Amino acid sequence: MIKNETLSNWIFDMAKLCQPKDIYWCNGSDIEYQTLIDQLVKEKKAVKLNTEKRPNSYAFFSDPSDVARVEDRTFIASIKESDSGPTNNWYEPKALKEKMTELYSGSMVGRTMYVIPFIMGPVGAKIAQIGVQITDSPYVVLNMRLMTRMGSKILRMIEDGAPFVPCMHSVGYPLNNRPDIDWPSAPIEEKYIAHFPEERLIWSYGSGYGGNALLGKKCLALRIASKIAQAEHWMAEHMLILKITNPEGSSKFILGAFPSACGKTNLAMLVPTIPGWKVETVGDDIAWIFKKKDGKFYAINPEKGFFGVAKGTSYQTNPNAMKSIEKNTIFTNVALTEDLDVWWEGMGETPDKLISWKKEVWHKGDTTPAAHPNSRFTVAIEQAPNLAKEYDDPEGVPISAILVGGRRATTIPLVTESYDYNHGIFMGSMMGSEITAAAISNDIGKVRRDPFAMLPFIGYHVADYLSHWFTMKEGSKSANLPKFYYVNWFKKDEKGNFMWPGYGDNSRVLKWIFERAEGKAKGIETPIGIMPDLNDFDTKGLSIELDTLKRLFEVDRDAWKQEMIDLKAYYHSLGEKMPKALYDELEKQIARLNA
Repeated sequence: MIKNETLSNWIFDMAKLCQPKDIYWCNGSDIEYQTLIDQLVKEKKAVKLNTEKRPNSYAFFSDPSDVARVEDRTFIASIKESDSGPTNNWYEPKALKEKMTELYSGSMVGRTMYVIPFIMGPVGAKIAQIGVQITDSPYVVLNMRLMTRMGSKILRMIEDGAPFVPCMHSVGYPLNNRPDIDWPSAPIEEKYIAHFPEERLIWSYGSGYGGNALLGKKCLALRIASKIAQAEHWMAEHMLILKITNPEGSSKFILGAFPSACGKTNLAMLVPTIPGWKVETVGDDIAWIFKKKDGKFYAINPEKGFFGVAKGTSYQTNPNAMKSIEKNTIFTNVALTEDLDVWWEGMGETPDKLISWKKEVWHKGDTTPAAHPNSRFTVAIEQAPNLAKEYDDPEGVPISAILVGGRRATTIPLVTESYDYNHGIFMGSMMGSEITAAAISNDIGKVRRDPFAMLPFIGYHVADYLSHWFTMKEGSKSANLPKFYYVNWFKKDEKGNFMWPGYGDNSRVLKWIFERAEGKAKGIETPIGIMPDLNDFDTKGLSIELDTLKRLFEVDRDAWKQEMIDLKAYYHSLGEKMPKALYDELEKQIARLNA
């Protein structure tokens, strides 16, 4: 008998609605995990991989209609439409609940209802958030066990009176009758990923994929947490947390906000190319930022695992990630080799024959990818060979710098330091990546803005979110605030070749940032911020021409003036609530460019 009446009543109501054959309370044990996954293998809904090459690892395959987050079906159901803002999909809460209640009715007939108590953040952290997820997907249970701290210990905290966020999920009625996939999939128009920020409630229906179904991740840790953070004066951010240590043994912690496909996980797990320096990871995707009495910023990683994109990950691009997934890993929508190992594009040499993510025979030279471009691996954070010892510290880690960036072929230099905190928020607000031919768009070459890489994940009005960044500095001395750095690893020459080698050589940029925080590295003022003195920037052992290096740091005033025109139009598009402080920074930047 559950001792928390609120929880007990909610479970009873949801079970009455969904009509499962039974209810199972997850305890988070190793035995539970193995029993569940063995049953899925027996039912041919999971593939046990080669035990010598990939011990205790398994592959899952989804319906082709359910392979990624569904932004168009993701809703912020705030009471007032104006509170959700121009960048979110709003749905009137009562109408959305009525619609989803209709869909949930009988949706678990013949299935087990799993109840997952979990916590986002280290146990004992002041801003940690407890959730309880209901799901009818064993795949979700397995992934939540790797991605969060879950089980009986968290249930006892709820029974002792700790508040929790209810997270309701059902994969819904099957789109087809395939017995070889773990989760069915509702038609796209019946997929709903719903957030009720005032109630601190999450409902998800019709999808079994990662961010749509692992409700502790983007739904709780970002969309709902961002709204909680606004009320409680902290930040829930789409950022990595890394620890960098110099040869003398001194360490600093750095945050990094980057949109998809901009190397966030690679940076969090970076292997430096400069001797004596070390990079360790605290987290690769989400950071919760808060202040202490000393006025400094601290951060925790609310997650306890990696849900990484497989494509392009290799021992050349990210050796630490590859070492992390050598065992005890769940793979989703990858290709399989004939001896039951995993493979994806960019991993290495292409085999002659594979089983594709659609479970079809695939031959070398076929035009369709063998692994889905959004194929994933899920693994516990403890398996990272470069894991920082502070990853589970409820006190968090002190933040010295915040990186922001995107994928820009032109205009943005390799690294630029903000003049002050407000200028740093300005940098974060203008972030984005150029639209490429990979997207179906008439706007190729234009910049898709993504402030702080948070646009799909803000649980309230984007302008209120940007204003909240400014309120975070209140009560802090400027010396205690982190500096911001706009970085761009993706600048190209006229032939379309990347000018900077990236990957491990990004440690050279981190070294400069580290030494700026210590007051040692030189900086040169430019119209857009502070850049390295090239005589002081570490390029030892790097094969790069001086002219190329200079071009990586050039400020094209005409291009930047056009950037400011575009940015001003973007600010206007976000409405009247945009903070005046951002317009002030915009005008300062324009004045410096015209000087």
